Amino acid sequence: MERQDGRAFDALRPIRVSTDFVKFAEGNCLIECGDTKVLCCASVEPRTPPHVAEGTGWVTAEYSMLPRANRERSRRDVDKLKLSPRSAEIQRLVGRSLRAAVDLARLGERTVTIDCDVLQGDGGTRTASVTGGFIALALACRRLVESGELFASPIRHYITGVSAGIVDDQPLLDLQYSEDSRAQVDLNCVMNERGELVELQGTGEGRAFTVAEQETLVRLCAKGCRELLAVEKGVLGGKL
Repeated sequence: MERQDGRAFDALRPIRVSTDFVKFAEGNCLIECGDTKVLCCASVEPRTPPHVAEGTGWVTAEYSMLPRANRERSRRDVDKLKLSPRSAEIQRLVGRSLRAAVDLARLGERTVTIDCDVLQGDGGTRTASVTGGFIALALACRRLVESGELFASPIRHYITGVSAGIVDDQPLLDLQYSEDSRAQVDLNCVMNERGELVELQGTGEGRAFTVAEQETLVRLCAKGCRELLAVEKGVLGGKL
C-alpha cells in the first residue's frame, strides 16, 4: 500500500529533537516525530516516595495532552478532577521504560520526574514520550554530574520507543494518526541499545494476529529503534 506521506513501509517519520527548549527543567527537549510534538521535561527532587528503599532513587513520569493537541479540543484532566485512564496507562508505561535506563542505587535518594506534554498529536505520542523522555532524563543526570552532586551518571542503558502496526494487512513502522486510526493491529515497542525488549504492548484492534505477525512487527520496531538510538547519541554527543 502507498502511505499518505510517501514513506516506505519500514521508514520512520522525520525526527527532530530540540534541547534546552525551556529554561528551568534540569533536562528537557522538544521531540518531533512527523507532526507529533511532545515536550519532555525532567525535574530532580532530593527526596523519594515512601515505597522506595533507603539509599536508592526513583524515576517516574507524568503524561498529558494539551487541549488542542488534537483535531478537536479536549478537556484538561484537572477539569475532570481525575486523570484519564489513557493518560494513566501511558505515564505508567513511560515511567517503567525510563526506570529500565537507570541504576537507581547510583542515582541516590533523588526522584526524577519526567513530564511529557503533548503539544500536537498525530500518532505515536507514547513512544515519542519514551524517546524524548530518555533524552531529558539523560540530560538531567548529566547536570547532576557536572554540578558535583553525582560522581558518575546513573544511566546504564539508552532507551527508545516506536510503534508499528498492520493496516490493510500491511505491516508498517511508526504509524501516523491516519494509519493508527484504522489499524487492524497496533504494537508499541520499547528497547534498549542492545536490542533487548523493555516493554511490548500489542493489540488486535480489528482482528486477532499471529505470532509470526507479531515477530514481523517487532523486527520493524527493532529497525526503528536502532535509527532512534542514532538520533539520541547524536543529541547527547555520543556519551551518557
